[in-house]
Amino acid sequence: MKKKLVTAIVLLGLMMVMAGCSEVNDPITSESEGIWNQWFVYPLSWLLTEVAEFFSGNYGLSIVIVTLLIRFILLPLMIQQTRSSKAMQALQPEIQKLREKYSSKDQKTQQQLQQETMKLFQQNGVNPLAGCFPLIIQMPILLGFYHAIMRTQEIASHNFLWFSLGQPDYVLALTAGVTTFIQQKIMMGNTDNPNPQLKMMLYIMPVMIVVFAINFPAALSLYWVIGNIFMIAQTYFIAKPQVKTGGAKK
Repeated sequence: MKKKLVTAIVLLGLMMVMAGCSEVNDPITSESEGIWNQWFVYPLSWLLTEVAEFFSGNYGLSIVIVTLLIRFILLPLMIQQTRSSKAMQALQPEIQKLREKYSSKDQKTQQQLQQETMKLFQQNGVNPLAGCFPLIIQMPILLGFYHAIMRTQEIASHNFLWFSLGQPDYVLALTAGVTTFIQQKIMMGNTDNPNPQLKMMLYIMPVMIVVFAINFPAALSLYWVIGNIFMIAQTYFIAKPQVKTGGAKK
């Protein structure tokens, strides 16, 4: 039942996002219609513009500052998600024992397995959905920021450091791929015996990011790089101490 609930929420979120994806090439203004534009994309576009104007029209610096600001705002949710993930990981041996005990596929046995699993969660104070809701909350904000960068017309006509924000940049695209790999590698280092799918994504995701980055404006690559650097620091300073603490308790 809970899996179905999570699936329904995720699908609802995806439908909402897809409704806005068709407008990714349309400029965002205060006159743009729709909940996605009015509540997510335009406020972030407005914030980018205001910060840029404060720094003498420097939209590159604005992207850096607003990216970090959003990441700091979402940090409590990310911490909660990390803690929930580690709590679920710690219970995996017990869950596996229950699966072996109730290995029969008949309906009655499977109901017993679900009841025993939920009892295990309650005894350890673990909410199996706690790690999903922070992710659901984060996604519209991060995707809205992506839209804001792509659809704020002023950004395309400005330069930052050595590159034009409105044109692809190969150095920045490669940096986005490398930082994605490092971030995933550090995160995977905190996971005992990662499954083959995770190992595969370690190499596939950075390549996908590079391919996307060389076909999109450098402003988006800058957003990815800054976000990745923040995530690397977050993973190193938040997730790693939790692993060490858990290891010490054992």
